[in-house]
Amino acid sequence: MLQSHQLTFSYSPTKRFSFPDIRCNDREAVLILGNSGTGKTTFLHLLALLLRPESGSITIDQTDLTQLSPAKTASFRAAHVGIIYQRPHFVSSLSVMDNLLMANYLADKPQDKDRARELATHLGFADHLNKKTNQMSQGEQQRVSIARAVMNKPGVILADEPTSSLDDVNCARVVALLREQSEQIGASLIVVTHDQRLKDEFSNQVIL
Repeated sequence: MLQSHQLTFSYSPTKRFSFPDIRCNDREAVLILGNSGTGKTTFLHLLALLLRPESGSITIDQTDLTQLSPAKTASFRAAHVGIIYQRPHFVSSLSVMDNLLMANYLADKPQDKDRARELATHLGFADHLNKKTNQMSQGEQQRVSIARAVMNKPGVILADEPTSSLDDVNCARVVALLREQSEQIGASLIVVTHDQRLKDEFSNQVIL
């Protein structure tokens, strides 16, 4: 479960954001919609504690992340939060398999190759595990990103513009995969986007 309360953040005295409170229970999904400049990505980075809020609180599974030290924040995020970025970030010198296992390493967990193979099979890229990520299509890379985000069975999945560069078919497929994975592992799913195609896919919506 993820909950935020009275979050604010400032880049400068003239660029200040105040965000609405959200609550997303296990296996629930919330869509955060907004145009460019409304602070969508800032909000997601706050929820992931990639940025520290000026004020307010963020609670995941009864842990107030704003009270953790930077080191404990990084450890908690690696173990409990899966992040899917708008543009996939991979280590280009590593294989797809090793990029998946990197999630285990960063969370200080044993490498789970069986979990990686299971996700690759389920998400349709099992034949590409030994390839480099730059040898894959954009849609395939997005599925690898989803797999990496759920490798550690996190309590929260955060997706930043996961469909904005995809066609309608792959857009629908990514939304279905995100929902399916959050259901399977019992995670809260937060999707941040300006993609109006997703409005009909989520009943819980926050407009920035």
